[in-house]
Amino acid sequence: MYRFLLTPRWWGINVFVLLAIPFCVFMGSWQLSRFEARVQDHRSADAQAASAGREAARPLKELLPVDQVTSGKPVTATGHYDTQLLVPGRELDDAAGFYVLTLLRTNDGKALPVVRGWLPGTADAAEAPAAPRGEVTVTGALQASETPGDDGVSAQGGLPAGQTGVISAASLVNLVPYDVYDAWVTLEHADSGMKAVPAKAPSDSGLDLKAFQNLGYTGEWFVFAGFVVFMWFRLLRREVEFARDAELGLVPEETTAGERESSPSGV
Repeated sequence: MYRFLLTPRWWGINVFVLLAIPFCVFMGSWQLSRFEARVQDHRSADAQAASAGREAARPLKELLPVDQVTSGKPVTATGHYDTQLLVPGRELDDAAGFYVLTLLRTNDGKALPVVRGWLPGTADAAEAPAAPRGEVTVTGALQASETPGDDGVSAQGGLPAGQTGVISAASLVNLVPYDVYDAWVTLEHADSGMKAVPAKAPSDSGLDLKAFQNLGYTGEWFVFAGFVVFMWFRLLRREVEFARDAELGLVPEETTAGERESSPSGV
């Protein structure tokens, strides 16, 4: 009754099943590992944020370049405030407002973007407090350069002079005539009545949509594996029923073995 398993069609079906199931299990396990890695990154980011306030501030150059380990760390830098820009469209405590961003010219000639604070309402240069004069030493949380599309980050185009939508060296180098560090700092204590801007978590370290997509893909791959097994048993059962009917003479004579072989569904 099971001699049909030796036919070329069933050899092909069996080989496909034997390859498909391990592949689906592997892909499901890989997606699950990606989700677990994001969960671990999220926990590490929370622990890092909790401990950052207890760490002593370190010189800027010791923490560059910014990565998931150094992001949010307290940093200190010395220099003179220069160009001041506004960063519109930024929310704080569920209120709309803007950042006051001032470039700190350090002793090596490069500038460090410093978010001195946040103000509510529409970005207006007249409302932004002037930066302190003379040499200053700033202390704040180190942040990685932003990219358009990040949470709260808009595109660069269409903004009036004196404003920028993205805090990054790539965008600021077009607005100032000197080199800019590929990082920025948000002050621990805001200047002149502004609200301090809390440090952002490192990118790709939170339980965002991508993390739950990985979890969803995990379930899909295991469902695919189960579906392959289900279809194999279904085809096998139908083939056995057909063979049994043939032995009992219940299959019409015009249904030949060749026609069965050509039918992918076995009917």
